[in-house]
Amino acid sequence: MASTTAPETPFRVVIVGAGLAGLAASHCLQRAGIDHVVLEKRTDIAPQLGASIAIFPNGARILHQIGCLRALEDSCVPLDRWWSRGPDGKAIINNSFFAFVKENHGQDILLLERRQLLQTLYDYLPDKSRLRVGCEVKTIKQDKDGVEVILADGTVEKGDMVLGADGVRSPVRSMMWEHANKKTPGFITAEEKRKSMKTSFKVLLGMGPPASEVGERDMTICSDSRFVLTTVSQPTHLFFCVYQKLEKDLFWPRQPRYTTEDMEALAESVADHPVSDTIVFGELWKKRNRAILINLEEGVLQHWHHDRIALVGDSVHKMLPNIGLGGNMALESVVVLCNHLHSMLMSQQGKKPDLETLNKALAAYQEERMPRVLRITDFSTQVAEGQAWVTPLHKFYTKWLLPLLKDRVLADMIADLMRGAPKLAYVGSSGFGKGTVQWDDEKEDEEKDVTGKSSLQWAIRIAALVGMVAVGTTQYGRVRSLLGIR
Repeated sequence: MASTTAPETPFRVVIVGAGLAGLAASHCLQRAGIDHVVLEKRTDIAPQLGASIAIFPNGARILHQIGCLRALEDSCVPLDRWWSRGPDGKAIINNSFFAFVKENHGQDILLLERRQLLQTLYDYLPDKSRLRVGCEVKTIKQDKDGVEVILADGTVEKGDMVLGADGVRSPVRSMMWEHANKKTPGFITAEEKRKSMKTSFKVLLGMGPPASEVGERDMTICSDSRFVLTTVSQPTHLFFCVYQKLEKDLFWPRQPRYTTEDMEALAESVADHPVSDTIVFGELWKKRNRAILINLEEGVLQHWHHDRIALVGDSVHKMLPNIGLGGNMALESVVVLCNHLHSMLMSQQGKKPDLETLNKALAAYQEERMPRVLRITDFSTQVAEGQAWVTPLHKFYTKWLLPLLKDRVLADMIADLMRGAPKLAYVGSSGFGKGTVQWDDEKEDEEKDVTGKSSLQWAIRIAALVGMVAVGTTQYGRVRSLLGIR
């Protein structure tokens, strides 16, 4: 694919973390001709941690640009049906959501094992020597001329900026906060730190062998009061998640760890809960290959960078995974940051950028990303609360309102989120699937794409009529918000 490489420059990026964001950043920087190194604390690039990850068309377009999409498509099969069920396992919705998404964007939603995605990203790296494993970062020193990243073994990696791609409990984020407050006392407040990430759900997630009772390539969502049980099936395996609303929200840095006993107790408490008309969760649990119980953080930081440190992915924005957009948003943030770094270096014409120039690029990255990240994070929270029937209103619109909507309305809501997604500005995207919805950055004129407009307007009318009758006119705005209608 065509690319425009930045001129040779002494500028170097030190990436901390070789998860999805870190590996994607290496792909993007290599295609920009930007020197970098990736430091990963673990020795295994694709550990058996987590379970599934969904790649929506916005993420798939980026993966196509960096040359990984075809391999990922070959490792899974497209999903077919989306089932919504109640506490008794009876179907509320049986929807062609996935087919409509492909019609809109020319691309399937991919459902992968997380480690398969990481392994593929690693396998397709143009230059694997950029990656160093078993490297734990102990501290970061920075001044007006550059950064020094000191590792646990005493070795030092030098560069011009650090990119924290080290996850939701990011040590780099803490080091950035410490540096900011040392330079400007009170710059990062205790309140900002505390409210940066909150936890309102925990999730029991895992995988096991396929179960014909939940289909061969279907997604099933079983809603109940304050929890939701989800399965996503593939011909050779099954992913499951049990989301449970906490009694009280937790805020950073309070993140209790769960024991094996805690995990078994939660599984036992929902063992008799139907997953469909013909199977209960306990049957899936007994056949599991692996599982883990974790907290789910959510939040968007106020400060994404300071001096020579920038954050990307879960270290700066984390959303609830029920709808599966988190990994895609990490990919988006990586490409936006790399676009700004590439543009900065092109304008430097081979000269090393000073700190002021770098900070302008990092500020532009945050400014471009913030509105979209806030919107997607809010949408993800609304989906999670709706699925878990957190309030009677959530139960009302999930059980009674959504089934009244046309089949393609939900896919068109997703299209409204997808169309504004970014891509790498310096790498071509020819050959990626085309659908009925045009990407905003590929429009040839200023006319707005109206795909799905009639369906969305119809949804608004239904919400207005039923919502005002059921919950009163003062709650109508909340109904629209929970539906993702703006």
